[in-house]
Amino acid sequence: MTPADEQIEHRQNQFHTWGVYGLLAVSALLSVASHELIVRPAEWYAGGALLVAAVLLQLWHGPRRGRRTPSARGAAYYVLRWALSFALTWLNPFFGFYASAGYFDSDELIPGRRRQWLGLLATVVVVAGSQSGGMPIDGRVQWLLFGVLLATNFGLLTVVGHIAQQEEQRSRERAVTITELERTNTALQQALDENAALHAQLLVQAREAGVADERRRLAAEIHDTIAQGLTGIIAQLQVVTNAPDLPTARTHLERASDLARHSLGEARRSVHNLAPVALADAGLPEALKKTVAEWGERTGVRADFTLTGTAEQLHEEVAATLLRIVQEALSNIARHAGATRVGVTLSFLGDEVILDIRDDGSGFDPLAVPARTRTGGFGLPGMCARAERIAGSLAVESEPGHGTAVSARVPLVRHD
Repeated sequence: MTPADEQIEHRQNQFHTWGVYGLLAVSALLSVASHELIVRPAEWYAGGALLVAAVLLQLWHGPRRGRRTPSARGAAYYVLRWALSFALTWLNPFFGFYASAGYFDSDELIPGRRRQWLGLLATVVVVAGSQSGGMPIDGRVQWLLFGVLLATNFGLLTVVGHIAQQEEQRSRERAVTITELERTNTALQQALDENAALHAQLLVQAREAGVADERRRLAAEIHDTIAQGLTGIIAQLQVVTNAPDLPTARTHLERASDLARHSLGEARRSVHNLAPVALADAGLPEALKKTVAEWGERTGVRADFTLTGTAEQLHEEVAATLLRIVQEALSNIARHAGATRVGVTLSFLGDEVILDIRDDGSGFDPLAVPARTRTGGFGLPGMCARAERIAGSLAVESEPGHGTAVSARVPLVRHD
């Protein structure tokens, strides 16, 4: 309960406790002032006795501490007070002020809605009798006046009571709404706390996943750059070892030196998360053409690059992924296929890009590919992971003795 509600409740308690005493005192003072209305001593004695009885009844009822609940005790108090007010008003009509106390507490004292209205009607009879000139009512004029006052008072009470009932209903509904809002706010706060905890947990998981993904990326970059470059350097040095003459040895030494420089540039760019060296100054088609040509020159295998469709500038991540797939596929062909001819085709088809790498090598059974080892490359699993990371897919068709075809399909995401 708010401080304002507590203050209103306190004032209501004060009114219901001392209001009856005040109305009784006003009625007694007006009765004494109009002493000519009571001429017989017996009526004075009766009035005094009834006044004392009214005070004692009020003391017996006690002060109001919060809203009362209708009960048999409260109904008995209401009836006794009405009887005293009726008798006092019979002696002097000014005691109608005391009788009007029944207007304010019938709903707190009398159980049942119908009984409450009967109690109000009884109070209206006494008040109307007082207003019409006092009781007993005598003559048609007074009876007519009494009837009009009775109907008017009861009608006003009915309207006021209906309004009060509606207001009380609205108050109850507001209380229910406020309670429901408090419950909802509590549940919402709990949900917010849970969401905050979940958000913090998701941030930790996302950070861990990002770290793991970055580690995989760097591992793949190192494999596609340094490892493949070192493999090429070793192959060139092996040729130098068995070179029949000095010019041949120098040629292969120059190739080994170029591979070393290329691998160093790739390593630096991988560390800084940049695009491959081949993509630094050219688009993907040019980079693939150059990569295929250099690989063919280095391995002595005929390698052709074909572009179909209208080439577009791709997003750096898409271009880098397709270039890495070609580099990995060519590295696998050089190590395992023993091919004499390789074809790489890049196709721009509407909203997707297709990369095909075909060779006429020894082929293999895709279902019998051994798991990646610590000394081996990333191979097909790494190529598949790269394609899937950019919402693409990778398909492999091969058969022992009939070559291999690798096809990567990725969305066409243009350069921003």
